[in-house]
Amino acid sequence: MDKTETRSTCCYCGVGCGVLIESENGRITGVRGDPEHPANFGRLCGKGLSLAASAASDSGRALFPEMRQDRGEPRRRVAWDEALDAAADRFADIIRRHGPDAVAFYASGQLLTEDYYLFNKLAKGVAGTNNIDTNSRLCMSSAVTAYKMAFGADGPPTCYEDLESAGCVLFAGSNMAYAHPVLFRRLEDARRDWPDARWIVVDPRRTDTAAMADLHLQIQPGTDVALFHGMLHHLIWEGLIDAGYIAAHTEGFDALKRMVRDYTPKMAAEICGVRAEDIVTAAEWFGRSPASLSLYCMGLNQSSQGTAKNLALINLHLATGQIGRPGAGPFSLTGQPNAMGGREVGGMATMLAAHRDIANPDHRREVAAHWGVPESRLSSRPGLPAVAMFEALARGEIKAVWIVCTNPAHSLPDLAMARQALSRAELVVVQDAFAETDTTAFADILLPAASWGEKEGTVTNSERRVSRVRAAAPPPGEAKPDGWIAAEFGRRLAARLHPDEADHFAYADARQVFDEHRALTVGRDLDMGGLDYALLEARGPQQWPLFAGQAEGQARRYVDGVFATDGGKARFHAIDYRPPADKISAHYPFRLITGRLRDQWHGMSRTGRVPGLFSHSPEPELRMHPEDAERRNLRDGDLVRVASKRGQWVLPLKTDGDLARGCVFAAMHWSRQFLNSGGSNEASTSAVDGLSFQPELKHAAVKVEKAELPWRVLAALRHPDLPALQAELTPLLGEMGYAAISLAAGNVLLLRAADSAARPDWLARLLDALALRPGPDVLEYRDDGRGVLKRVAWDADKLAGLVFAGGGLADRDAGERLLQRLLDGELWQGPRLAAFSPGRTGAAKRDRIVCQCKQVGEAAILDRLERGQDLMALKAELGCGTVCGACAPELARMAAGLAQNA
Repeated sequence: MDKTETRSTCCYCGVGCGVLIESENGRITGVRGDPEHPANFGRLCGKGLSLAASAASDSGRALFPEMRQDRGEPRRRVAWDEALDAAADRFADIIRRHGPDAVAFYASGQLLTEDYYLFNKLAKGVAGTNNIDTNSRLCMSSAVTAYKMAFGADGPPTCYEDLESAGCVLFAGSNMAYAHPVLFRRLEDARRDWPDARWIVVDPRRTDTAAMADLHLQIQPGTDVALFHGMLHHLIWEGLIDAGYIAAHTEGFDALKRMVRDYTPKMAAEICGVRAEDIVTAAEWFGRSPASLSLYCMGLNQSSQGTAKNLALINLHLATGQIGRPGAGPFSLTGQPNAMGGREVGGMATMLAAHRDIANPDHRREVAAHWGVPESRLSSRPGLPAVAMFEALARGEIKAVWIVCTNPAHSLPDLAMARQALSRAELVVVQDAFAETDTTAFADILLPAASWGEKEGTVTNSERRVSRVRAAAPPPGEAKPDGWIAAEFGRRLAARLHPDEADHFAYADARQVFDEHRALTVGRDLDMGGLDYALLEARGPQQWPLFAGQAEGQARRYVDGVFATDGGKARFHAIDYRPPADKISAHYPFRLITGRLRDQWHGMSRTGRVPGLFSHSPEPELRMHPEDAERRNLRDGDLVRVASKRGQWVLPLKTDGDLARGCVFAAMHWSRQFLNSGGSNEASTSAVDGLSFQPELKHAAVKVEKAELPWRVLAALRHPDLPALQAELTPLLGEMGYAAISLAAGNVLLLRAADSAARPDWLARLLDALALRPGPDVLEYRDDGRGVLKRVAWDADKLAGLVFAGGGLADRDAGERLLQRLLDGELWQGPRLAAFSPGRTGAAKRDRIVCQCKQVGEAAILDRLERGQDLMALKAELGCGTVCGACAPELARMAAGLAQNA
């Protein structure tokens, strides 16, 4: 088979980058940015550039349907017909006995729009329940709710071109340099062309984004509403509002003005923990700029006051008229590749297709007629959003759940509750591309799904731009596209529940599904009457609304000041500040905040297959301010137990002066596939925003104590199939007081573990799984009296693996030095027995990789900077920052830090 190149999109964040996928003999072999795609013009971040590597092996993929009759049994391989018929029989039986709301569907912002549409039709039009929600509830629902409350309709009013036109950029709750690096590159380029532009970053951490700001407002977590009200107070009383715009295009301003009278900059500063002068400066820059753009993400959304935070920020734009023109507007950055597409089709519990409302009988009538189902089948009762859905599952009110392309056993808050829900359900169906996730362990029926690069459809990005997704390779084994699975199950369920009705899923291809979806949008605010596959093929990605007969869609919304509300006016909302739901106390004195790593994604089921993506942040850790650590006699590398009222987990400590005192930070990616616990959501609260129902994933009150786990294990092995090896080791993790897996360059799997006492039985199973048995190339040192065991393996003249177990610091240091030699890949010289020698004291320092693309470490960068090289010379010599550019903010930060200390 000849090499082919297929035009498609990336599958990570909502930027919607275009990619060109190279494939050969049915395998994806390479990925590069599409220079013609208007979202990225050929740029990709490190995650996008590593997509081909993530698809290199089928190990860990779900390859055929599996099923079990009893929870105590292992699943067995079955045919597709058997699995789908069994699922349809069980769902139909539960619906007949308990009603439609006894079943639920939980989907993903990573599905294609056509897939979303089919599941929405299946749940609401066939099963007759609105119990269909998605992990977008954990991501975007506060932004959606605020847009609807303020403007009358969902969807950002801005576009990517506004990044180049903004004179003032306000980042709120977004480490954009990590979470949306391709768009951040555009902002950096624009800033070089417009040196007078001002950047304001609102974040409890001094992130790479904050380090590049002209003003960093390092607020206490969850106090954004008070900050924005304080800014608005200054804008009003200094005459920096646009009274003409307010009078002509808005309503509700007088009530807001009365409320924010009390929110002086001084009062807001006391709540937020920042200087009143800085709040005034932020307000002045925002109000006086010819174009002010706000960029915000999970720091605003994932909060019990998420909608209020979004609305308070939108109030600033409406009050100053900073909307509907180039460079101005509130721009919610979508967290997932197709969360927007899911909102378009109504694929959530609280909405209907094409931005229609469940409670509106005319809207239900329109959708029912379009689907050809009785109007009475479309329930007028909103479904249960994500957290409430799983709480109902835990109570036994929902009997069966169908989970698609998401991992709620890792991503939901209060994981003890989530696991209880999945354990109690009568039936759990999981449809996923990967066989080993925290959630698939609960599956009674596991259905193998196609993944990125293996299916056809569309996605919509953050700027409302629809792109075609094309298959570059067939799915492995018996895996099927998500839309095919939805249609096949929907057809079977309809035959059992409504045998006299016509086939609701008789689609020849994805094009027909999209045409049915876009027909529902005609006349709505997201009108796609002029958008079809033919246009996308001929002219590339297009923005909505795009009416029939138009040549192109609208880049910006509300340019005429007419909004999607009944009266055409935008609405101000006066909502007082409230603190986070989980309050700190003497018993739980720290504020736990969570966020992303630069090179990882969600639960790492895809990025966790690529060793290079671990290089920047090799292992899990809890970050704490050095003064907080010192007061508790904690040091870097100590294992600490992080506990809330709901749960706990153990992590190594890393001191970090970029955190505010009283705050600790943990990345949200580490799941049970990499850790002996579910990670940060062991501690998070299930409290939700009362308007958007989005949970407060960004804040929990915790205590941090040293974990006394003196028996330590360090294991590393070079292996040709790391996903397969990881699957062997994962079952061992949960048995230890601490255990974590990570990957390293050169196909090395690294495992660290600890417990309160030696565990020889566990260690024996570890050695068996690693296949490190004593022989000519595997030497062993054992001291049973001290509980010490060391094994070291060679492959010809290079180290191939090691296991060091024991409680002594000298043994640990020797293990770390040997690990560094294994990772360096250097030739072994001298006697092999020297591997067991204690050697010099002090562990070898592992050089932290800054540039993932070129694998350039911190030491080399600092060496060039200390010798006086500027950033341009450094990039030219080492190549760092010249590929994806994601490390560029950190390079600038390192250079600035050296200059400041000089």
